[in-house]
Amino acid sequence: MNKVALFQTSYARYAARAMLATLFLTLGTAAAFGTALQAEKILPGSGKFTFAFMFSWSLVMIIFMGAELGTSDMMFVTVGVYRKKINFSTAVKVLGTTLLFNLIGGILFAYLISLTGPFQDLPTNNYLFDGIASKLSKPSLQIFVEAIFANIIVNTALFMNLRMKDDAGKVMAIIFIIFIFAFLGYEHVIANFPAFSLAFFASHGTIAGMTLGSVLHNLFFALIGNYVGGALIIGMTYAWMNKTKTDYVD
Repeated sequence: MNKVALFQTSYARYAARAMLATLFLTLGTAAAFGTALQAEKILPGSGKFTFAFMFSWSLVMIIFMGAELGTSDMMFVTVGVYRKKINFSTAVKVLGTTLLFNLIGGILFAYLISLTGPFQDLPTNNYLFDGIASKLSKPSLQIFVEAIFANIIVNTALFMNLRMKDDAGKVMAIIFIIFIFAFLGYEHVIANFPAFSLAFFASHGTIAGMTLGSVLHNLFFALIGNYVGGALIIGMTYAWMNKTKTDYVD
């Protein structure tokens, strides 16, 4: 209801919160790839561990700074419609606005980050470029299934954040839960906004296989999979389980 109230009374402020989400995602993504690039120089194969750990801080920043993330809003608005707190039209507008400004923020902040020192004159073969090229070469079914699991994990972290009282405990829980999807390389449509953009700008568009078609292919199946994982498997499953007259509710 807080999201809907802000959306209806101050669209610009809601849009700003959505852009902030990808600001923090861009910072987390840049730090993750930056540390991975350095780690690979020291110990080949270690970049995956440093990437997953540093990327996890993105969601910590998003939650604690009150930003709006499209993949968590999938859960919130879907459950809102199911519980008849909001209507379908409002849910679509809220989620669509979040996704749109997540995308705008992801492109804008990735471009600005690409102008900073760590992403200048990168070699052709490096952890960032190779990782993005690998994402873009995945088949549709793999992207879809990985996206389901990615948003199961993200919304589990959101759900636990709502349940926990201690801030230090929240931070630890979020980091180790998000580490799962980052380490396994699952597909998260919003995280891919700044990741693809940063790789494109840093490489000056020279990444093998990076075309408009391959990017849209990944984003489409990641979006659908993320919705299934976050909105249906986590959101609707718990909404249905808690629609009971017993005291056993979450």
